[in-house]
Order: sequence, then C-alpha cells, then structure tokens
Amino acid sequence: MIRRIATKEFTEILREGRFQVAAIITIALLLISVVISRSYYVAVNEQHAQARQVERALWLNQEAKNPHSAAHYGTYAFKPKYLLALLDPGVDKYTGISIYLEAHRRNEAQYMAAQDQTGLARFGDLTPDFILLFIIPLLIVLMGFNAFTREREQGTLALLKSQGVLPSNLAFGKWLGSYLAIVLLVVPVFIISAILLALVKDFGPFNIGALLLLLLVYLVYYAIFTGLTLTVSAGSKNSGVALVTMLAVWMVSVLGMPKVASNLADALYPYPTRQAFEAGVNDDKKRGLNGHEPWSEEAKALEKAVLVEYKVDSVQQLPFNFDGYLMQKGEEHDAEIYYKHYALLRQQFENQTNVYRLSAILSPFLPTRFLSMGIARSDYQTHWHFADAAEKYRVSMMDKLNMTFAKSTTYSAEARNWKADPSLWKQIPPFEYEPPTYATLLQQQTSNLLILLGWLGLSFLGLIYAAKKV
Repeated sequence: MIRRIATKEFTEILREGRFQVAAIITIALLLISVVISRSYYVAVNEQHAQARQVERALWLNQEAKNPHSAAHYGTYAFKPKYLLALLDPGVDKYTGISIYLEAHRRNEAQYMAAQDQTGLARFGDLTPDFILLFIIPLLIVLMGFNAFTREREQGTLALLKSQGVLPSNLAFGKWLGSYLAIVLLVVPVFIISAILLALVKDFGPFNIGALLLLLLVYLVYYAIFTGLTLTVSAGSKNSGVALVTMLAVWMVSVLGMPKVASNLADALYPYPTRQAFEAGVNDDKKRGLNGHEPWSEEAKALEKAVLVEYKVDSVQQLPFNFDGYLMQKGEEHDAEIYYKHYALLRQQFENQTNVYRLSAILSPFLPTRFLSMGIARSDYQTHWHFADAAEKYRVSMMDKLNMTFAKSTTYSAEARNWKADPSLWKQIPPFEYEPPTYATLLQQQTSNLLILLGWLGLSFLGLIYAAKKV
C-alpha cells in the first residue's frame, strides 16, 4: 500500500507544472553555480600556485645575510583550497588566503576575498551551497504544502479512509513520493558535480567518499523538510494555512535562527577588539624577554643561568654566540605569548561553537550548515588548524635561523656582520599543510550529526501523529 501511494504521489508531483518549472530553474541554477564556482576556483588555485612559486623563489634567492635578517625578511604560508569547497565555500572568503611569517610576530591571515567585493555581496553569492541550503527546502515547501489538504479539499481523504488505508501508510507513502522527487532532482546534480570536480587538475586527490558523505547530509536535511512540510499539511484545515505556516517555518529556521544564534553567541562570548588584543600582546612582551635587548633584566637573568649551566665566567667563553641564543629565546618567549592570547581566542571560539550547537536544536539548517562546511573543509575549524600549523612552521623556521647564527659564530662585535651562505635557505623546507582527517571531522561534528538525526526522527514522529489526527 505504501508503495502504491508513493507511486501515485510521485507521479502527480512530476506531472505538476509547478514542480516542473521550479525543478528546471533549480537545476539550472545549481549547474550554473557549480560551473561558475569551478571556473573561479581553478583560476584562484592557479594564482595560489604561482604565488607559492614566486615566494619560494624569493626566499631561496636571497643573498648572503645574517640569518636573523632573513627571519625578519620572512615568507608566506598559503592556505590550500579543496575540491569540495567548490560546492560549499563556507567561510573561505572571510578568513584570508595567506599568513606572513616573520620574526617576533604571529600575523593573521590576509587578502580576504570579501574585501574585494562590492556592497551587493551582502545579498549572497550564487554558489551551490546557497541553492542546496536555501532554495531546495523552499521548493519542498511549495511542492508538498497541499499534500494532505488537497485530499481533504477534493473529498478523496474520506474515500481513502473508507478503503481501510492506515494513516501511517498514507503518511509514509506521501512522504516517500515527495522525497523521491527531490532525490531525483538533487542526485544527478551531484553526479555532474563529481565529474566536474574529478576533472579539476592540481587540486589534490578527489575524495568520492567525502562527496557521498556531503550528499548524505543534504538528503537527510531534505528528508527533514519533507517530513515537516507534510506534518503541517496534515494538521492544517486548508492549503492556504499550510502554505503560510510552512513559509514561516522556512523563514525562521533557514533565515532567522542563524542570525539569532550568531547574535546570541557574540553577546555571550564576544571576541576582543583587534586593538585590545594587540595591547594585551604588547603588554606581555614588555614584561618579558626581548631578544634585541641584552641589557634588560630578563636577558641578564638568562645570561647568568647560561653561564652557570656551562660553568664559564663570561659569554665570550661559551661554545656558541650568546646573541643568537638570546634572540631565539626571545622568539620562544614571544611565541608563548601569542600562544596564550590565541588560546583565549580559541576558547571564545569554542564557547560560541557550543552556542551554535545548542541553537541547532531549534533548526535543522544549522547542523546541516556546519556539517557541510566541515566536509568541504571550508569551516573555521579548518582555518584555525591551518593558522596553528603555519605558526608551528614559523617557530621552527626561526629556531633554525637563530641557532645557525648562534652555532656558527662566537660572541663578539664582529659577529653581527657574519653572513650565512645562501645554501642555508634551502635547508628550510617549504610550508606544507595537511588538513584534519575526516575521522577527526566526524568526531568534531558528532553533536551536529546527532541533532540532525534527531530532527529526522522528530519529523517522522510529527508526521505520524498529524496523520492520525486527519
């Protein structure tokens, strides 16, 4: 019986001009957005590759100089882009694409794409995730709001009841027929996207498993909206009430709740301003070891401890240049300060993330949004991971340069004029970044997965209950 009802519902939906027009427009927008995103990311990826090559060449082609001067010259760490970011760019355009690595300072990612956009960008970009997250749920509402009310208005509901059709069979049959229409619309687009993604060169290996996981998340999301739409339809007196109610549900869950959650997180756990953050870092630096101030109390205390450790009477008797050693210790002290203050930022980020997770209980949009960005590796978690990896690389690079200077010279006035051979620059490997594994991703997204599945179960329970009340 469920199969027959589903077949009938599926056939009626496909024959409706409303669905045909909406499906054609939606598929066209999806394909156009995928093609546009692919072209954009291919161009951006080529620019990133060229920038990496140029920066590496500039680093390697430095003339002979003091290693600490090379540390101040610095280089760049470029954030890689991933294939699935073509489908969901997430926060990439707001987080920057590269980090300048230099001595004594941890810098933020810069050159954000959003900085180059006009004021019209606030209305949203035509990207696949916009269609998948916002438009298709609206299509589900427009397609299924009258699934039950139509039967009531046409008088066929009483006929179905007289034939002994169980409410649960009627509900699941209608749900399955409506849902299959959405699957028929979405799956081919993902197949085409997989082909287009697989043809993109120099983007790293294409992970079909990640794409299937992304598809599964969206299919669960659409299953929830299908269940909610049919629940409202079953509980409404007429089609007009059902349509208005579901449009309100769509607006609140898709448009309203993300903004409410964002404002609530900012109100409860605000980030410090850039000025306050920099002031805190600078205050800690002033009270600590500075590698360029050998006359400071902290530097004198370090000098005394080193002399005791090596059992000598002066820095001239040390087997290394104390100036280089002092600069490295100052670098390590600065790195600890940045670690401390960025840990505070990370804690605020985690607190805000917890607010979002709690808010996700009130809307299926939020867990889907976070899962989609996480799978596409275009979320804030991945960006934080990249920034931490870049900082680890910077600290390692500074250690190599400073300690080379310390070990290659002795403490003297002439030592500061010592220049390292350019072969030293080759000993520092280029920055390579490995993102978190998908196992780590799923562990981080456990709450969102559970909430999304909870919404799925709730939508089914609501549908069964509303169908029994028909």
